[in-house]
Amino acid sequence: MIRVEQLGVRAGAFELSDVSFEIPTGGYGVLMGKTGCGKTTILEAICGLKEITAGRIYLGGRDVTDARAGLRGVGFVPQDGTLFTTMTVRNHLAFGPKVHGWKKDEIQERVEELAGQLSIEHLLDRKPKGLSGGERQRISLGRAIAVRPSVLCLDEPLSALDEETHTDMLSLLHEAVKENGITALHITHSKQEAAQIGDCLFRLDEGKLIEEK
Repeated sequence: MIRVEQLGVRAGAFELSDVSFEIPTGGYGVLMGKTGCGKTTILEAICGLKEITAGRIYLGGRDVTDARAGLRGVGFVPQDGTLFTTMTVRNHLAFGPKVHGWKKDEIQERVEELAGQLSIEHLLDRKPKGLSGGERQRISLGRAIAVRPSVLCLDEPLSALDEETHTDMLSLLHEAVKENGITALHITHSKQEAAQIGDCLFRLDEGKLIEEK
């Protein structure tokens, strides 16, 4: 579950106030809006990357308003699928579990499980250089959900993909979120993309958040 109550957040001269919405447990929420309207600012506030000025944030029924980003149980997929150039795909998938102190055999099992789900077994010993946009986003998604977060935030994860890859990734995202029991919030400009993948659709317009029916 993701619940935001009367959220206020400021970024320089830009400010949002009184933003409230809820995505039920296991739901796939999509937030739409024009460039610069504050979508990413809301996402970053939920992740703990942006300080808020008012309101409360609840994730999985837990008040995380004052919790540090690493303690919120949130996976994050950035727009450009940023990857470490010196690390193999295997090491990307293992990164989170290692940081969280998982045992070696648990890490190996999780890496293999993710590689199978994301169809990237053949890439495990490759480094990011030379990989396609779709392959990079699969790896970024795997890294984000490796420690089984309860919440996944995605910042326009498909915007740079060609049409065929975009369609494949939409299906993959939906399957991965459902299979892992994750509640998701996905930012996009595309109404078509939102309609295809979202259970809960929201639009941010001139500072007001509207639920689309």
